[in-house]
Amino acid sequence: MKRDVSAYLDVQVHADSELEFQIAAARQPGLELTETLTFELDGHARQAREVLGPHGTRIHVLRCGAGNLRASYTAAVLGEAIVEPPSEYDLSIYTRPSRFAESDRLLAFAAAEFGCGIDNPETPAQVAAWVNRRIRYAPGSSTPSDGAVETLLSGTGVCRDFSHLTVALLRAVGVPARVASVYPPGSFPMDFHSVPEAYVQGTWRVLDPTRLAPRSCLLRIATGRDASDIAFLGNHGGDITVNGLWVKAFVAGPLPYDDFEQPLTLS
Repeated sequence: MKRDVSAYLDVQVHADSELEFQIAAARQPGLELTETLTFELDGHARQAREVLGPHGTRIHVLRCGAGNLRASYTAAVLGEAIVEPPSEYDLSIYTRPSRFAESDRLLAFAAAEFGCGIDNPETPAQVAAWVNRRIRYAPGSSTPSDGAVETLLSGTGVCRDFSHLTVALLRAVGVPARVASVYPPGSFPMDFHSVPEAYVQGTWRVLDPTRLAPRSCLLRIATGRDASDIAFLGNHGGDITVNGLWVKAFVAGPLPYDDFEQPLTLS
């Protein structure tokens, strides 16, 4: 499988700041990655520092003063990723409540809807299908501070909201679950995409309750507990304004069909 992805950000930095970008594809065994990542502040090249995170996640940290910052990333990716086996720490931390996946507030609700799912390999797909039926995809319907509970109450959201609710419900019934940011060939609208992953029979299985893109061609960027771990841009210090964001993702050949009810690993 060959995938070509790119991202471009135009950011106005209003005061000295430290920015964190998570837009580069995760480095994983099995993938051949050819890429370029550049930063320019007011037309002058700047060098970012790469920080390695879990599951191949890469954070590019850039200290910069006020000005117009442009980040550009392109990558050609061949192959399919070899999924690393989960550690005991993974299984522990991805079962706990987190900032945007408040599973502790959904325990009774999840038990009434799904029972206890830790020993049922069908539960993750059932939860994702339930979220797909119950939540309406509506751009602009949520705020960056909304979590799973707000999404459940409002009945609307975008991909991150679908992921948070799915992950929170799975954790509430005892299934370890996490979120991943991905490049999504075939998605409309085209943007950075968020999908949940559930621990099923010894490995991580990718779900997509939005059903916006075929899971088999998704390309992992970052992995974590919720959106606070996988945000494409973080700001520590001065105020910033995102003037523009463009994302592109393509797969060689016809776009594959996806039966979203079937188990699949994010490759």
